[in-house]
Amino acid sequence: MRSTATPNLLQPLPPISISPRNPSLLAHNSLSNPPKRTLDITCASKRSPDDYHATLKTLNSRGRRPRKSLGQHYMLNAEINEQLVASANVEEGDLVLEIGPGTGSLTNVLIDAGAIVLAIEKDAHMAALVRERFADTNRFKVLQEDFIKCHIRSHMLSMLESMGSLSEKTRHAKVVANIPFNISTDVIKQLLPMGDIFSEIVLLLQDETALRLVESSLRTSEYRLINIFVNFYSDPEYKFKVPRSNFFPQPNVDAAVVKFKLKQAVNYPAVSSTKSFFSMVNSAFNGKRKMLRKSLQHICTPVEIEEALQNVGCLATSRPEELTLDDFVNLHNSIVRV
Repeated sequence: MRSTATPNLLQPLPPISISPRNPSLLAHNSLSNPPKRTLDITCASKRSPDDYHATLKTLNSRGRRPRKSLGQHYMLNAEINEQLVASANVEEGDLVLEIGPGTGSLTNVLIDAGAIVLAIEKDAHMAALVRERFADTNRFKVLQEDFIKCHIRSHMLSMLESMGSLSEKTRHAKVVANIPFNISTDVIKQLLPMGDIFSEIVLLLQDETALRLVESSLRTSEYRLINIFVNFYSDPEYKFKVPRSNFFPQPNVDAAVVKFKLKQAVNYPAVSSTKSFFSMVNSAFNGKRKMLRKSLQHICTPVEIEEALQNVGCLATSRPEELTLDDFVNLHNSIVRV
């Protein structure tokens, strides 16, 4: 962490000079009763980027300290935020979900890129901060909710409907977020199966997690159930590494940006049931040290499993870390009867 001192008495952030044509439309920052007409979105002038001093000044102005229990680490480098937004190819009129906006530094860049931003913020104080900061733009809504528990599909469908996007078959939302490291797996599990809502998801993750999700190889201890899940629902890409020195407070690990290009349901691997498929894969990895003929014997006999493995081009003695996604798909279709 840098040692630059931050004064106790601070001037408020400069106001955002935007006059929405229809300020009443988003006045209550609520999605409970979305309007049935198309949103009237006003173009915004470009704002000054947030940097180290601006971020600390914003926190100090509210007497806030990052909460360890919420995994809060605030981005101090505006260029990283710019690269995050560029990685998602955010364009004018895109609907973008942001998880944990914090002081609004990434939000700022998203709005400058022309996005309409729906932010989910668990911390009531930070939700109030960004609600006030972007109060005079109709390109921003914040909901004070726990993302893991919120009904994100319902929220997104309401937003898309209010924007008139449901009739446009190719129109999908995007996700761009600097999320707490401790909820990354939960966020990924919740978002990746939503290819009908989102086209691209760009997340800032712990570097070790990012590498494990994208580059884990067969026959290694890093190859896990989550790798099968990620590749079933998306095409992941490791974009770039972010040194820990870019955060406040500085975490003990580096971060990295991963882009998930979501698949549509018609492009998912051909299984008779995704529920039974992941139930089988979960059983396989729960007994990771065991051969599949033993860990899957609740589905069919060991002999039948051995035969099915050989029929899909695997050894009869295979363990889960030795099978690719396609191998698991073929094995499932051979031994599971739905």
